[in-house]
Amino acid sequence: MSSVVAKAGLEIRNVGKLFTQPGKGDFRALDDVSLFIKPNEFFTLLGPSGCGKTTLLRMIAGFEYPTEGEIRLNGDEISDLPPYQRPINTVFQNYALFPHLTVDQNIAFGLEMLRRPKGEIDKTVDEMLRLVKMTEMRGRKTSQISGGQQQRVALARALAPHPKVLLLDEPLSALDLKLRKEMQIELKRLQHETGITFVFVTHDQEEALTMSDRIAVMSAGKVLQVGSPRDIYDHPANRFVANFIGETNFLTGTVLSAAPGRADIKLGTGAVIAAGVPDGMTPAGEVTVVVRPEHAVITDPETAAVKGTVDTVVYFGTDTHYHLKLDSGAPFTVRQQNRRGREVHLAAGQPVGIDIPGGVAQVLRD
Repeated sequence: MSSVVAKAGLEIRNVGKLFTQPGKGDFRALDDVSLFIKPNEFFTLLGPSGCGKTTLLRMIAGFEYPTEGEIRLNGDEISDLPPYQRPINTVFQNYALFPHLTVDQNIAFGLEMLRRPKGEIDKTVDEMLRLVKMTEMRGRKTSQISGGQQQRVALARALAPHPKVLLLDEPLSALDLKLRKEMQIELKRLQHETGITFVFVTHDQEEALTMSDRIAVMSAGKVLQVGSPRDIYDHPANRFVANFIGETNFLTGTVLSAAPGRADIKLGTGAVIAAGVPDGMTPAGEVTVVVRPEHAVITDPETAAVKGTVDTVVYFGTDTHYHLKLDSGAPFTVRQQNRRGREVHLAAGQPVGIDIPGGVAQVLRD
């Protein structure tokens, strides 16, 4: 990576982290992780518990130090700097507000610790209150406001010093579903309005897909794929990513022919489908193909190449999930949007056909 590009954002270079556990040996939490996070980007670290995403966030913040590798911000190495010397702030999962202080006092606290002039502090607090839509709550103690309002205050306090990077460690996990969805929109708005780089940690795929400019999917201390939400959802790099991001059907087939970007695959059912192929891959022999449930269509079993029977039907309001069993015995799910007047009524045991349009299936690398 060129030095010109390196000076433009946050760079993680070949970072590893080894924890020594007394009596248990060493545990490698991160293994040769390299990432480049662009300025003014909403970047998400996504993965299951224990994958290393929070460890990486803590190293960016300065609460942990790399065993190997380095971290650079705008071209300057910050790996060994303590947290207070980094232009980086963190919003924690539990918000860490002072319950005995008012909303505006909480927001002002960090600025006071930085010994900013009182006039500047007052002006910044007013600006932050307007930004998070909490002006009318400024005089209330944070113990007297709701969880969603507390989250807004934590965001305002972290944004007040105008950090170059804001780290968010699963800040929505304690909120109920409706409020969590509202705050997803608010976080994206705040990031857009402030122009600050957000690095967001979550295990929730919906949060990642909804808010992120780019996502890094992590597992067992490694980064498996980096890309836009659409790229990762539609073109997963491997089985783990495909399985972790949304529901997925896995089919096994044999390559009949291949060209750059596409291949004809003969499934175990005997049906032949056209599938997309990852860049640089020339598939051969037996491969695994993924099909998202919403990309397949239930059709007439008399004319369909892929056939099965209905196992269960689950109604979700906006859509219905049809859990099927293919003639080969493999499970398969189709998700169809519910449209008034165009409902599909199927019963358990009913034979169905499955249409897999050309290009919606994707061959996996592994």
